[in-house]
Amino acid sequence: MSTRKPTKPWRVILTQRGIQLVEIDHTSEAKAYQHVRTGLQAGADTARVMQWEGGRWWHFETVNAEDVQ
Repeated sequence: MSTRKPTKPWRVILTQRGIQLVEIDHTSEAKAYQHVRTGLQAGADTARVMQWEGGRWWHFETVNAEDVQ
């Protein structure tokens, strides 16, 4: 397992009814949150945002579909 910072240090994991739909890495926080909005508006019910920090992935935030306008 590499502890070197990845080129895409933001990760979005979309789920629907507890089943993982997709996991995609992004180059910036802004791009990750655009994916969160798009995914939740398209039918996912939860998005977990992860950030690479200190040699591992950390849970940054969980966003629920009802939180997105």
